[in-house]
Amino acid sequence: MKKTIITTILSLLLGGFAVKTVAQSLTLEQCRQKALEYNKSLSSAKIRLEQTTFDMKSYKANFFPQFNLLATDFYSTARGDISIDGGHLPIYNFVESAGQFLPNVTVNSDGSYTLNQYADFPSQQMKWKLKNIFIGGISVMEPIYMGGKISTAYNMSKLGVNMANENIRLTESEVLAGTDEAFYLAVKAKELGDVARSYKTMLDELKKNVEGAFRHGMSTRNDIMKVQVKMNEADLSIQKADNGYRLALMNLCHIIGMPLDSNIEPLTSFAKQEGGADVQALNVNDSSVYLPSGMNVDISARPEYAILQNKTELARQNIKLTKSDYLPNVAFGAAYTYANGGELAGKTMLNNGAATVGVAVKVPIDLFGGATNKIRSAKAAYQIAQIEQQDLNEQMQLELAQCRNNVNEAITEVQLCEVALQQAAENVRLSKQQYEVGFETLSDYLETQALWQQCSANLVNARCQLALSRTKFLKASGRL
Repeated sequence: MKKTIITTILSLLLGGFAVKTVAQSLTLEQCRQKALEYNKSLSSAKIRLEQTTFDMKSYKANFFPQFNLLATDFYSTARGDISIDGGHLPIYNFVESAGQFLPNVTVNSDGSYTLNQYADFPSQQMKWKLKNIFIGGISVMEPIYMGGKISTAYNMSKLGVNMANENIRLTESEVLAGTDEAFYLAVKAKELGDVARSYKTMLDELKKNVEGAFRHGMSTRNDIMKVQVKMNEADLSIQKADNGYRLALMNLCHIIGMPLDSNIEPLTSFAKQEGGADVQALNVNDSSVYLPSGMNVDISARPEYAILQNKTELARQNIKLTKSDYLPNVAFGAAYTYANGGELAGKTMLNNGAATVGVAVKVPIDLFGGATNKIRSAKAAYQIAQIEQQDLNEQMQLELAQCRNNVNEAITEVQLCEVALQQAAENVRLSKQQYEVGFETLSDYLETQALWQQCSANLVNARCQLALSRTKFLKASGRL
Protein backbone atom coordinates (compact mmCIF):
# COMPACT_ATOMS: atom_id res chain seq x y z
CA MET A 1 0.00 0.00 0.00
CA LYS A 2 2.83 2.41 0.90
CA LYS A 3 4.61 1.65 -2.34
CA THR A 4 1.41 2.28 -4.28
CA ILE A 5 0.86 5.66 -2.61
CA ILE A 6 4.47 6.73 -3.18
CA THR A 7 4.29 5.63 -6.80
CA THR A 8 1.08 7.57 -7.31
CA ILE A 9 2.52 10.76 -5.78
CA LEU A 10 5.67 10.54 -7.90
CA SER A 11 3.61 9.98 -11.01
CA LEU A 12 1.52 13.04 -10.28
CA LEU A 13 4.62 15.17 -9.62
CA LEU A 14 6.43 13.98 -12.71
CA GLY A 15 3.29 14.38 -14.75
CA GLY A 16 2.99 17.95 -13.54
CA PHE A 17 6.57 18.72 -14.57
CA ALA A 18 5.97 17.14 -17.96
CA VAL A 19 3.14 19.52 -18.84
CA LYS A 20 4.25 21.73 -21.68
CA THR A 21 3.63 25.45 -21.63
CA VAL A 22 1.14 26.79 -24.11
CA ALA A 23 2.78 28.49 -27.09
CA GLN A 24 2.28 32.24 -27.38
CA SER A 25 0.47 32.98 -30.62
CA LEU A 26 1.70 36.06 -32.44
CA THR A 27 0.22 37.75 -35.48
CA LEU A 28 2.33 39.50 -38.07
CA GLU A 29 1.31 42.93 -36.74
CA GLN A 30 2.31 41.94 -33.21
CA CYS A 31 5.70 40.77 -34.44
CA ARG A 32 6.15 43.99 -36.38
CA GLN A 33 5.36 46.08 -33.31
CA LYS A 34 7.76 44.12 -31.13
CA ALA A 35 10.51 44.40 -33.75
CA LEU A 36 10.05 48.18 -34.02
CA GLU A 37 10.25 48.53 -30.24
CA TYR A 38 13.32 46.30 -29.91
CA ASN A 39 15.44 47.27 -32.90
CA LYS A 40 18.61 49.10 -31.85
CA SER A 41 19.20 50.70 -35.25
CA LEU A 42 15.78 52.33 -35.10
CA SER A 43 16.50 53.65 -31.60
CA SER A 44 19.76 55.17 -32.86
CA ALA A 45 17.94 56.76 -35.79
CA LYS A 46 15.44 58.41 -33.44
CA ILE A 47 18.25 59.74 -31.24
CA ARG A 48 19.94 61.08 -34.36
CA LEU A 49 16.72 62.93 -35.19
CA GLU A 50 16.78 64.56 -31.76
CA GLN A 51 20.41 65.54 -32.31
CA THR A 52 19.73 67.18 -35.68
CA THR A 53 16.69 68.98 -34.21
CA PHE A 54 18.85 70.47 -31.47
CA ASP A 55 21.41 71.52 -34.08
CA MET A 56 18.70 73.25 -36.10
CA LYS A 57 17.52 75.19 -33.05
CA SER A 58 21.07 76.24 -32.25
CA TYR A 59 21.56 77.58 -35.80
CA LYS A 60 18.24 79.41 -35.58
CA ALA A 61 19.48 81.23 -32.47
CA ASN A 62 22.13 82.96 -34.61
CA PHE A 63 19.40 85.21 -36.06
CA PHE A 64 18.93 86.88 -32.66
CA PRO A 65 21.24 89.19 -30.69
CA GLN A 66 23.91 87.59 -28.57
CA PHE A 67 24.23 88.88 -25.03
CA ASN A 68 27.30 88.46 -22.85
CA LEU A 69 27.85 89.29 -19.20
CA LEU A 70 31.32 90.22 -17.94
CA ALA A 71 32.34 90.24 -14.29
CA THR A 72 35.89 90.42 -12.98
CA ASP A 73 36.95 90.89 -9.38
CA PHE A 74 40.55 90.72 -8.22
CA TYR A 75 42.65 91.84 -5.31
CA SER A 76 46.22 93.16 -5.64
CA THR A 77 48.76 94.21 -3.05
CA ALA A 78 50.42 96.59 -5.50
CA ARG A 79 50.97 100.04 -4.00
CA GLY A 80 53.21 103.11 -4.38
CA ASP A 81 53.36 106.87 -4.14
CA ILE A 82 53.45 109.91 -6.43
CA SER A 83 55.73 112.89 -5.49
CA ILE A 84 55.33 116.47 -6.83
CA ASP A 85 58.03 119.00 -5.94
CA GLY A 86 56.94 122.43 -4.61
CA GLY A 87 58.17 125.88 -5.77
CA HIS A 88 57.32 129.42 -6.91
CA LEU A 89 54.88 129.87 -9.69
CA PRO A 90 54.83 133.36 -11.31
CA ILE A 91 51.42 134.96 -11.63
CA TYR A 92 50.65 137.16 -14.60
CA ASN A 93 47.85 139.53 -13.55
CA PHE A 94 46.65 143.13 -14.16
CA VAL A 95 46.45 146.17 -11.86
CA GLU A 96 44.56 149.47 -12.31
CA SER A 97 46.71 152.49 -13.04
CA ALA A 98 45.41 155.87 -14.21
CA GLY A 99 42.08 154.35 -15.16
CA GLN A 100 43.73 151.55 -17.10
CA PHE A 101 44.46 147.91 -16.36
CA LEU A 102 48.14 147.26 -16.90
CA PRO A 103 50.25 144.15 -16.37
CA ASN A 104 51.70 143.98 -12.88
CA VAL A 105 55.32 143.87 -14.06
CA THR A 106 58.54 145.83 -13.67
CA VAL A 107 60.23 146.87 -16.88
CA ASN A 108 63.97 146.48 -16.80
CA SER A 109 66.50 148.77 -18.46
CA ASP A 110 67.22 146.23 -21.12
CA GLY A 111 63.59 146.12 -22.08
CA SER A 112 62.78 142.88 -20.32
CA TYR A 113 60.25 142.64 -17.54
CA THR A 114 59.87 140.92 -14.24
CA LEU A 115 56.61 139.68 -12.73
CA ASN A 116 55.92 141.30 -9.38
CA GLN A 117 53.79 138.46 -7.90
CA TYR A 118 54.48 134.75 -7.34
CA ALA A 119 52.45 131.86 -5.97
CA ASP A 120 54.14 129.39 -3.71
CA PHE A 121 52.95 125.74 -3.50
CA PRO A 122 54.30 123.05 -1.25
CA SER A 123 55.67 119.68 -2.26
CA GLN A 124 53.02 116.91 -2.63
CA GLN A 125 53.31 113.18 -1.96
CA MET A 126 50.24 110.95 -2.67
CA LYS A 127 50.01 107.23 -1.98
CA TRP A 128 48.05 104.79 -4.18
CA LYS A 129 46.84 101.21 -3.65
CA LEU A 130 45.09 98.84 -6.03
CA LYS A 131 43.51 96.62 -3.35
CA ASN A 132 40.16 95.17 -4.58
CA ILE A 133 39.03 96.09 -8.10
CA PHE A 134 35.71 95.02 -9.67
CA ILE A 135 34.88 95.35 -13.37
CA GLY A 136 31.47 94.27 -14.67
CA GLY A 137 29.37 94.86 -17.72
CA ILE A 138 27.03 93.60 -20.41
CA SER A 139 27.50 93.50 -24.18
CA VAL A 140 25.22 92.75 -27.11
CA MET A 141 26.15 91.78 -30.66
CA GLU A 142 23.66 91.67 -33.52
CA PRO A 143 24.73 90.45 -36.98
CA ILE A 144 23.39 92.73 -39.71
CA TYR A 145 24.79 91.02 -42.79
CA MET A 146 27.05 87.94 -42.74
CA GLY A 147 27.05 87.14 -46.43
CA GLY A 148 24.09 84.78 -46.05
CA LYS A 149 26.02 82.43 -43.76
CA ILE A 150 23.42 82.37 -40.97
CA SER A 151 20.38 81.70 -43.18
CA THR A 152 22.26 79.11 -45.27
CA ALA A 153 23.47 77.24 -42.21
CA TYR A 154 19.93 77.24 -40.83
CA ASN A 155 18.52 75.88 -44.11
CA MET A 156 21.17 73.15 -44.12
CA SER A 157 20.23 72.19 -40.57
CA LYS A 158 16.58 71.85 -41.63
CA LEU A 159 17.69 69.55 -44.43
CA GLY A 160 19.54 67.51 -41.81
CA VAL A 161 16.31 67.14 -39.82
CA ASN A 162 14.45 66.03 -42.96
CA MET A 163 17.14 63.45 -43.72
CA ALA A 164 16.98 62.17 -40.13
CA ASN A 165 13.21 61.74 -40.44
CA GLU A 166 13.58 59.88 -43.71
CA ASN A 167 16.31 57.74 -42.18
CA ILE A 168 13.81 56.68 -39.50
CA ARG A 169 11.34 55.72 -42.23
CA LEU A 170 14.05 53.78 -44.05
CA THR A 171 15.09 51.92 -40.91
CA GLU A 172 11.46 51.12 -40.08
CA SER A 173 10.84 49.73 -43.57
CA GLU A 174 13.97 47.57 -43.31
CA VAL A 175 12.89 46.28 -39.89
CA LEU A 176 9.39 45.52 -41.16
CA ALA A 177 10.73 43.76 -44.24
CA GLY A 178 13.07 41.64 -42.13
CA THR A 179 10.24 40.82 -39.72
CA ASP A 180 7.91 39.82 -42.55
CA GLU A 181 10.56 37.55 -44.04
CA ALA A 182 11.28 35.83 -40.71
CA PHE A 183 7.56 35.48 -39.98
CA TYR A 184 6.66 34.00 -43.36
CA LEU A 185 9.63 31.63 -43.34
CA ALA A 186 8.44 30.36 -39.95
CA VAL A 187 4.95 29.83 -41.35
CA LYS A 188 6.45 28.08 -44.37
CA ALA A 189 8.52 25.73 -42.21
CA LYS A 190 5.47 24.92 -40.09
CA GLU A 191 3.29 24.10 -43.07
CA LEU A 192 6.00 22.01 -44.72
CA GLY A 193 5.98 19.97 -41.51
CA ASP A 194 2.20 19.63 -41.80
CA VAL A 195 2.57 18.42 -45.39
CA ALA A 196 5.18 15.86 -44.32
CA ARG A 197 2.91 14.60 -41.54
CA SER A 198 -0.06 14.33 -43.92
CA TYR A 199 2.10 12.30 -46.26
CA LYS A 200 3.18 10.10 -43.35
CA THR A 201 -0.49 9.54 -42.45
CA MET A 202 -1.21 8.38 -45.99
CA LEU A 203 1.72 5.97 -45.80
CA ASP A 204 0.59 4.67 -42.40
CA GLU A 205 -2.80 3.83 -43.83
CA LEU A 206 -1.22 2.21 -46.88
CA LYS A 207 1.14 0.16 -44.72
CA LYS A 208 -1.77 -1.23 -42.72
CA ASN A 209 -3.53 -2.25 -45.91
CA VAL A 210 -0.37 -3.86 -47.36
CA GLU A 211 0.31 -5.74 -44.13
CA GLY A 212 -3.30 -7.00 -44.09
CA ALA A 213 -2.96 -8.13 -47.66
CA PHE A 214 0.32 -9.85 -46.80
CA ARG A 215 -1.35 -11.77 -43.99
CA HIS A 216 -3.94 -12.99 -46.45
CA GLY A 217 -1.31 -13.89 -49.02
CA MET A 218 -2.30 -11.13 -51.42
CA SER A 219 1.00 -9.20 -51.33
CA THR A 220 4.65 -9.89 -50.78
CA ARG A 221 7.07 -8.80 -48.09
CA ASN A 222 8.77 -6.71 -50.77
CA ASP A 223 5.64 -4.56 -50.93
CA ILE A 224 5.88 -3.95 -47.19
CA MET A 225 9.54 -2.98 -47.55
CA LYS A 226 8.69 -0.52 -50.35
CA VAL A 227 6.16 1.20 -48.11
CA GLN A 228 8.61 1.18 -45.19
CA VAL A 229 11.28 2.88 -47.31
CA LYS A 230 8.84 5.67 -48.13
CA MET A 231 7.88 5.95 -44.45
CA ASN A 232 11.52 6.34 -43.49
CA GLU A 233 11.84 9.11 -46.05
CA ALA A 234 8.73 10.74 -44.63
CA ASP A 235 10.15 10.55 -41.08
CA LEU A 236 13.32 12.24 -42.28
CA SER A 237 11.25 14.95 -44.00
CA ILE A 238 9.32 15.54 -40.78
CA GLN A 239 12.55 15.81 -38.79
CA LYS A 240 14.04 18.28 -41.27
CA ALA A 241 10.84 20.33 -41.28
CA ASP A 242 10.72 20.43 -37.46
CA ASN A 243 14.37 21.47 -37.26
CA GLY A 244 13.77 24.17 -39.85
CA TYR A 245 10.71 25.36 -37.94
CA ARG A 246 12.64 25.63 -34.67
CA LEU A 247 15.44 27.59 -36.37
CA ALA A 248 12.89 29.86 -38.06
CA LEU A 249 11.21 30.56 -34.70
CA MET A 250 14.59 31.31 -33.11
CA ASN A 251 15.34 33.76 -35.90
CA LEU A 252 11.94 35.39 -35.44
CA CYS A 253 12.53 35.66 -31.68
CA HIS A 254 15.89 37.30 -32.35
CA ILE A 255 14.30 39.93 -34.58
CA ILE A 256 11.40 40.78 -32.25
CA GLY A 257 13.63 40.88 -29.17
CA MET A 258 12.41 37.77 -27.34
CA PRO A 259 14.61 35.02 -25.84
CA LEU A 260 15.62 32.51 -28.51
CA ASP A 261 14.02 29.64 -26.61
CA SER A 262 10.65 31.39 -26.29
CA ASN A 263 7.65 29.20 -27.03
CA ILE A 264 5.87 31.14 -29.77
CA GLU A 265 3.72 30.27 -32.74
CA PRO A 266 3.00 32.43 -35.82
CA LEU A 267 -0.75 33.00 -35.98
CA THR A 268 -1.05 32.78 -39.76
CA SER A 269 -1.54 30.04 -42.28
CA PHE A 270 -1.00 30.02 -46.01
CA ALA A 271 -3.60 27.29 -46.25
CA LYS A 272 -6.67 29.38 -45.33
CA GLN A 273 -7.78 32.98 -45.42
CA GLU A 274 -7.69 34.82 -42.09
CA GLY A 275 -8.77 38.30 -41.07
CA GLY A 276 -6.56 41.11 -39.92
CA ALA A 277 -3.56 42.61 -41.62
CA ASP A 278 -1.74 39.32 -42.18
CA VAL A 279 -0.83 38.66 -45.77
CA GLN A 280 -2.46 35.54 -47.15
CA ALA A 281 -1.64 33.89 -50.43
CA LEU A 282 -5.04 32.55 -51.43
CA ASN A 283 -6.84 35.28 -53.35
CA VAL A 284 -4.41 35.26 -56.24
CA ASN A 285 -7.10 36.26 -58.71
CA ASP A 286 -7.22 39.75 -57.13
CA SER A 287 -3.86 41.34 -57.94
CA SER A 288 -4.81 44.53 -56.06
CA VAL A 289 -4.14 42.63 -52.83
CA TYR A 290 -0.49 42.41 -53.82
CA LEU A 291 -0.20 45.46 -56.12
CA PRO A 292 -2.23 48.04 -54.12
CA SER A 293 -2.19 50.71 -56.84
CA GLY A 294 -1.97 48.43 -59.82
CA MET A 295 0.86 49.20 -62.19
CA ASN A 296 0.85 52.99 -61.70
CA VAL A 297 3.41 53.31 -58.93
CA ASP A 298 6.72 55.13 -58.70
CA ILE A 299 9.63 55.57 -56.31
CA SER A 300 8.80 59.08 -55.07
CA ALA A 301 7.34 57.68 -51.84
CA ARG A 302 10.54 55.84 -50.91
CA PRO A 303 12.60 57.30 -48.06
CA GLU A 304 15.76 56.70 -50.10
CA TYR A 305 14.37 59.00 -52.81
CA ALA A 306 13.77 61.81 -50.31
CA ILE A 307 17.19 61.29 -48.73
CA LEU A 308 18.88 61.64 -52.13
CA GLN A 309 16.91 64.83 -52.83
CA ASN A 310 17.94 66.33 -49.50
CA LYS A 311 21.52 65.26 -50.04
CA THR A 312 21.64 67.03 -53.41
CA GLU A 313 20.03 70.15 -51.97
CA LEU A 314 22.55 70.06 -49.13
CA ALA A 315 25.36 70.17 -51.69
CA ARG A 316 23.70 73.15 -53.39
CA GLN A 317 23.36 75.00 -50.08
CA ASN A 318 27.03 74.30 -49.39
CA ILE A 319 27.90 76.47 -52.41
CA LYS A 320 26.14 79.41 -50.76
CA LEU A 321 27.83 78.68 -47.46
CA THR A 322 31.24 78.69 -49.14
CA LYS A 323 30.51 81.99 -50.89
CA SER A 324 29.44 83.59 -47.60
CA ASP A 325 32.97 83.19 -46.21
CA TYR A 326 34.20 85.70 -48.79
CA LEU A 327 31.40 88.28 -48.66
CA PRO A 328 31.37 91.41 -46.45
CA ASN A 329 30.27 90.96 -42.84
CA VAL A 330 28.54 93.72 -40.89
CA ALA A 331 27.68 93.52 -37.19
CA PHE A 332 26.34 95.97 -34.61
CA GLY A 333 27.67 95.93 -31.05
CA ALA A 334 27.00 97.76 -27.81
CA ALA A 335 28.37 97.40 -24.29
CA TYR A 336 28.11 98.94 -20.85
CA THR A 337 30.96 98.52 -18.34
CA TYR A 338 31.16 99.52 -14.67
CA ALA A 339 34.43 99.67 -12.69
CA ASN A 340 35.01 100.09 -8.97
CA GLY A 341 38.19 99.91 -6.93
CA GLY A 342 41.66 101.32 -6.47
CA GLU A 343 42.69 104.02 -3.99
CA LEU A 344 44.63 107.26 -4.46
CA ALA A 345 45.39 109.57 -1.56
CA GLY A 346 42.81 107.77 0.52
CA LYS A 347 40.04 108.14 -2.05
CA THR A 348 38.50 105.58 -4.47
CA MET A 349 39.91 106.02 -7.96
CA LEU A 350 37.31 104.03 -9.99
CA ASN A 351 33.58 104.24 -9.33
CA ASN A 352 31.71 104.87 -12.57
CA GLY A 353 30.31 103.23 -15.73
CA ALA A 354 30.75 103.76 -19.45
CA ALA A 355 28.69 102.84 -22.53
CA THR A 356 30.07 102.06 -25.98
CA VAL A 357 28.32 101.56 -29.32
CA GLY A 358 29.88 100.55 -32.61
CA VAL A 359 29.54 98.86 -35.99
CA ALA A 360 32.09 96.34 -37.25
CA VAL A 361 32.67 95.72 -40.95
CA LYS A 362 34.91 93.04 -42.43
CA VAL A 363 35.56 92.74 -46.15
CA PRO A 364 37.66 89.71 -47.20
CA ILE A 365 40.06 90.28 -50.07
CA ASP A 366 40.88 87.30 -52.29
CA LEU A 367 44.30 88.02 -53.74
CA PHE A 368 45.46 84.52 -54.66
CA GLY A 369 42.28 82.74 -55.81
CA GLY A 370 41.59 80.74 -52.65
CA ALA A 371 37.92 81.75 -52.54
CA THR A 372 37.36 81.09 -56.23
CA ASN A 373 38.80 77.59 -56.04
CA LYS A 374 36.79 76.69 -52.93
CA ILE A 375 33.58 77.80 -54.61
CA ARG A 376 34.45 75.77 -57.71
CA SER A 377 35.08 72.73 -55.51
CA ALA A 378 31.67 73.13 -53.87
CA LYS A 379 30.03 73.37 -57.30
CA ALA A 380 31.80 70.18 -58.40
CA ALA A 381 30.51 68.38 -55.31
CA TYR A 382 26.99 69.53 -56.20
CA GLN A 383 27.34 68.12 -59.72
CA ILE A 384 28.56 64.80 -58.31
CA ALA A 385 25.53 64.67 -55.98
CA GLN A 386 23.20 65.28 -58.95
CA ILE A 387 24.78 62.45 -60.94
CA GLU A 388 24.58 60.05 -57.99
CA GLN A 389 20.95 60.98 -57.41
CA GLN A 390 20.05 60.31 -61.02
CA ASP A 391 21.91 56.99 -61.07
CA LEU A 392 20.40 55.71 -57.81
CA ASN A 393 16.90 56.81 -58.86
CA GLU A 394 17.24 54.73 -62.02
CA GLN A 395 18.41 51.76 -59.95
CA MET A 396 15.40 52.11 -57.65
CA GLN A 397 13.08 52.24 -60.67
CA LEU A 398 14.63 49.04 -61.98
CA GLU A 399 14.25 47.43 -58.56
CA LEU A 400 10.59 48.43 -58.42
CA ALA A 401 9.93 47.01 -61.89
CA GLN A 402 11.66 43.76 -60.91
CA CYS A 403 9.64 43.50 -57.70
CA ARG A 404 6.42 44.09 -59.63
CA ASN A 405 7.35 41.33 -62.06
CA ASN A 406 8.22 39.02 -59.17
CA VAL A 407 4.76 39.54 -57.65
CA ASN A 408 3.04 38.77 -60.95
CA GLU A 409 5.21 35.70 -61.46
CA ALA A 410 4.52 34.54 -57.90
CA ILE A 411 0.76 34.90 -58.45
CA THR A 412 1.01 32.79 -61.60
CA GLU A 413 3.13 30.21 -59.80
CA VAL A 414 0.58 29.91 -56.98
CA GLN A 415 -2.22 29.44 -59.48
CA LEU A 416 -0.27 26.72 -61.32
CA CYS A 417 0.66 24.99 -58.06
CA GLU A 418 -2.96 24.99 -56.92
CA VAL A 419 -4.03 23.37 -60.16
CA ALA A 420 -1.18 20.87 -59.92
CA LEU A 421 -2.16 19.97 -56.34
CA GLN A 422 -5.78 19.44 -57.34
CA GLN A 423 -4.66 17.17 -60.14
CA ALA A 424 -2.26 15.31 -57.83
CA ALA A 425 -5.03 14.79 -55.23
CA GLU A 426 -7.36 13.45 -57.90
CA ASN A 427 -4.56 11.22 -59.21
CA VAL A 428 -4.06 9.80 -55.70
CA ARG A 429 -7.77 9.08 -55.42
CA LEU A 430 -7.90 7.30 -58.77
CA SER A 431 -4.64 5.46 -58.15
CA LYS A 432 -5.95 4.23 -54.79
CA GLN A 433 -9.07 2.85 -56.44
CA GLN A 434 -7.03 1.16 -59.17
CA TYR A 435 -4.62 -0.31 -56.62
CA GLU A 436 -7.39 -1.68 -54.42
CA VAL A 437 -8.97 -3.55 -57.35
CA GLY A 438 -5.58 -4.75 -58.58
CA PHE A 439 -5.34 -2.67 -61.72
CA GLU A 440 -2.28 -0.67 -60.55
CA THR A 441 0.99 -1.63 -58.92
CA LEU A 442 2.06 -0.54 -55.47
CA SER A 443 5.03 1.31 -56.95
CA ASP A 444 2.73 3.45 -59.10
CA TYR A 445 0.47 4.16 -56.13
CA LEU A 446 3.46 5.20 -54.01
CA GLU A 447 4.67 7.44 -56.81
CA THR A 448 1.32 9.27 -56.97
CA GLN A 449 1.46 9.85 -53.21
CA ALA A 450 5.02 11.18 -53.46
CA LEU A 451 3.89 13.45 -56.29
CA TRP A 452 1.07 14.75 -54.08
CA GLN A 453 3.57 15.54 -51.33
CA GLN A 454 5.80 17.38 -53.79
CA CYS A 455 2.90 19.40 -55.18
CA SER A 456 1.76 20.31 -51.64
CA ALA A 457 5.26 21.45 -50.70
CA ASN A 458 5.53 23.43 -53.96
CA LEU A 459 2.28 25.22 -53.17
CA VAL A 460 3.51 26.15 -49.69
CA ASN A 461 6.75 27.48 -51.17
CA ALA A 462 4.88 29.41 -53.85
CA ARG A 463 2.51 31.01 -51.35
CA CYS A 464 5.41 31.97 -49.11
CA GLN A 465 7.27 33.43 -52.09
CA LEU A 466 4.19 35.46 -53.02
CA ALA A 467 3.96 36.90 -49.51
CA LEU A 468 7.67 37.77 -49.54
CA SER A 469 7.40 39.26 -53.04
CA ARG A 470 4.57 41.48 -51.89
CA THR A 471 6.62 42.72 -48.94
CA LYS A 472 9.57 43.50 -51.20
CA PHE A 473 7.27 45.29 -53.66
CA LEU A 474 5.77 47.42 -50.88
CA LYS A 475 9.25 48.32 -49.66
CA ALA A 476 10.46 49.14 -53.19
CA SER A 477 7.45 51.43 -53.73
CA GLY A 478 7.79 53.18 -50.37
CA ARG A 479 4.55 51.76 -48.99
CA LEU A 480 6.00 49.63 -46.20
